[in-house]
Amino acid sequence: MAEVLRRAPQLGLSGWYLTAGGLFQTVWNHLADRDLGAGIRDYDFFYFDDTDLSYAAENDVIETAADVFADLGVDVEVRNQARVHLWYEQHFGATLAPYRSSEDAIDHFVSTTCCFGITVDSHGMDRVYAPHGFDDLFAGIVRPNPRLPMRHVYEAKAARWTTEWPNLTVLPWPTDD
Repeated sequence: MAEVLRRAPQLGLSGWYLTAGGLFQTVWNHLADRDLGAGIRDYDFFYFDDTDLSYAAENDVIETAADVFADLGVDVEVRNQARVHLWYEQHFGATLAPYRSSEDAIDHFVSTTCCFGITVDSHGMDRVYAPHGFDDLFAGIVRPNPRLPMRHVYEAKAARWTTEWPNLTVLPWPTDD
């Protein structure tokens, strides 16, 4: 994770963050006294470029990033958050309004517990974005995010997470009263 952050500025991308599972699952592993990489499928790398929404432009970045991170032995999944709305419905079965930034995309993770990212500013300092803070993360509480009303996605992810990290407390999806 630290090496991805160190190398990421080489890509020259705007609005980039290392985010999602590679971050919060590392914390869960630390808290459970496990190998820090256990159960982590990939490291999500977001950037935001709304000047070219073509897959070809995104794929150029994906290929460049693959070269930059090739020797790390981990999967770094690079996605332009400006174009997520173009494929989201086909992948998840629901429409999605275009994101306005990488932060906006992070705000829409299915669990508030997972809503954080790390970037490096122009002075080489780490900058953290965590709109819901870290209390739930460090307490092992998985909480639904009302900004993304995707109950089936939340429940599927929570089921996988509790298989890997059985000490988690998963809060139920809110019911309509």
